[in-house]
Amino acid sequence: MKHVVLIATGGTIASAADKSAGAVNAGLSGETLLASLHQPLEGITVTVENFEAAGSYALDLATIHRLCTRIDEVLAGGDVDGVVVTHGTDTMEESAFLAWLLVQSDRPVVFTGAQRHAGQPDTDGPRNIYDAICAAASGALTGVGAVIAFEGDIHGARYVTKAHTSRVDTFRSVGLGKLGEVDHGQVFVYTRPAHPRLPLKTPSLNPDVELIALGLGTGPRVMELAHKAGARGIVLSAFGRGNAPKGFADASKRLIDTGCPVVVASRCHEGRTHAIYGNDSGGVTLVNNGAVLAGDLSAVKARLLLSALLGKGLAGDALTQAFVAYT
Repeated sequence: MKHVVLIATGGTIASAADKSAGAVNAGLSGETLLASLHQPLEGITVTVENFEAAGSYALDLATIHRLCTRIDEVLAGGDVDGVVVTHGTDTMEESAFLAWLLVQSDRPVVFTGAQRHAGQPDTDGPRNIYDAICAAASGALTGVGAVIAFEGDIHGARYVTKAHTSRVDTFRSVGLGKLGEVDHGQVFVYTRPAHPRLPLKTPSLNPDVELIALGLGTGPRVMELAHKAGARGIVLSAFGRGNAPKGFADASKRLIDTGCPVVVASRCHEGRTHAIYGNDSGGVTLVNNGAVLAGDLSAVKARLLLSALLGKGLAGDALTQAFVAYT
């Protein structure tokens, strides 16, 4: 008999319409979610834990650090084959990425949720939970790291993103594809990551890393204001291969010289950053001034990695080397 632990954190999957508040709010327990399944789980025992329930837009880094710690504690039990985390879709890709990064165990960790709340007759929550439990009980995902199971698809946490605001097939691994799928309880894994996962231990996640989106003609003042307000790291969601408008290279150098790292990611959905262009704030100039390119990490995930490395106490060349190891 397989044993899966379901950790419920709230989100749309645990929400229903609150007529008095005129909104949809989280509040359903993990036990209620498990009881909503439309078909029996054959050969799988499920234990439920109710974590800190909230809409995922209201979660913070400290809460997800605690969640990752709890996942490791659960998986340390010899009788647990895998963990399912029910979670809101807004930031699921970020929490799943942190679990991919921080959870030390190689046993399956599967995030899932819903786009249609539990009070709707066509809610997608029960099917997603069923599929996620089957995936977590399957040894096929051992060593892959955290994944998202949604609308029958299994996506690796490193590259998956929420691609549509409301559709039930919202999650995509743009340009790379899913790892596998769940079909009527059977788990099929078609591809596995080519490179081994590097679990990271850190006592905390530094919340003082700001993510700044760049647009045509924007200036670096928001970046400088963030630093003056206490930011300990900056991630730029920049253009193309990792280029920025005028002034960003000089501003980056000023921050980096004070010990505040600057990471440059691309706002493109596919491809890698690479220092090619020069002049004012092309990638070459940014790198020459001390900025670090994010490789194929999205800006939101580059921020999480930087938060973890800063929380570990890394700085300077040691931080840069550690960051590059994940890109």
